[in-house]
This record gives sequence, C-alpha cells and structure tokens, in this order.
Amino acid sequence: MATTKLILREKIENLGAEADVVQVKAGFARNFLIPKGKAYEATKGNLRHLASLQAARAERETAELAGAHTLATKIEKMRPKFTLETSQGGKAFGSVTSMDIHKQLEEKGVKIDRQAIKLSHPIKKSGRTEIEVKLHPEVTATLTVSVEAVEKGADDSDKS
Repeated sequence: MATTKLILREKIENLGAEADVVQVKAGFARNFLIPKGKAYEATKGNLRHLASLQAARAERETAELAGAHTLATKIEKMRPKFTLETSQGGKAFGSVTSMDIHKQLEEKGVKIDRQAIKLSHPIKKSGRTEIEVKLHPEVTATLTVSVEAVEKGADDSDKS
C-alpha cells in the first residue's frame, strides 16, 4: 500500500502533534490532510523549516502547560455547593452531574471543556466529593464539591 511522508500543521488525534513528521496512506494525505490544510508534504525544502516549526510548538506547549497549572490552582481553591431535594426516606430527587459542575465553574469565570470533568457517575448523596479535572495531559486538578440535602415535602403534608 502506498504511503506518504507529511509534516503536520496542527494536532490531529491518533496521528501526531504540530510539526511531527508522520507517514500516512497516500489517499488519506491526498484527499483529507493536504486539502484541509492540516499537513503538507515532507519535501527537502519543507524539512529545512522543521526546526523553526518545532521551536514554535515547544513555545506554545510551554505556554499551555503554564496556563493549565494556573487554572488548576484556581480550580482547587473553588468549593462549589449544590442542593438536592430528598424525600422523607432520604431518597434524592435528581443528581449533580458534570454538566451542573461545568455550568457553575463557568459562572465563576473558569472556562474548561466539559469533558475534562472526570465524574464517573452522577452525585446522588449529600456530603463532599472530590472530582478530578483533567486540564492537560500532565496537569490534573482536584475539585471539592459540596452537596447539601434539603428534605422536600415537609410543608406540603400540612396542607392536605
């Protein structure tokens, strides 16, 4: 099968990062990567510019890592609080999901991808829960979420 060497212009999932020299199938290169501007051919002339591309990539990655560390510090200081209504038996109505947590973080000025919040299952119990937030492949923050239970229907039983 025919393959082609390319230099990537941007990070492509499961292929490589910016300024990587990769070998892909010719059809993938010809029909997708090159026309979309995601890569260009690894000719002798283009390979000469590779060092400057790698330097720019290293600079960008350093800035991203520093930004992730700053954001992790900010997230670890936050203590979002949620309330769940519960029945008289203690069963919770609803739950706290990653979407709820994401919304509250955005309200406080923290912009992250919702997929970065690693919540294995929705929170249905009161108390404190520590949640992992993956901001960068090398940076993970721990967010402590407090959930308070409020009994529903305590006032409703008197009206019957």
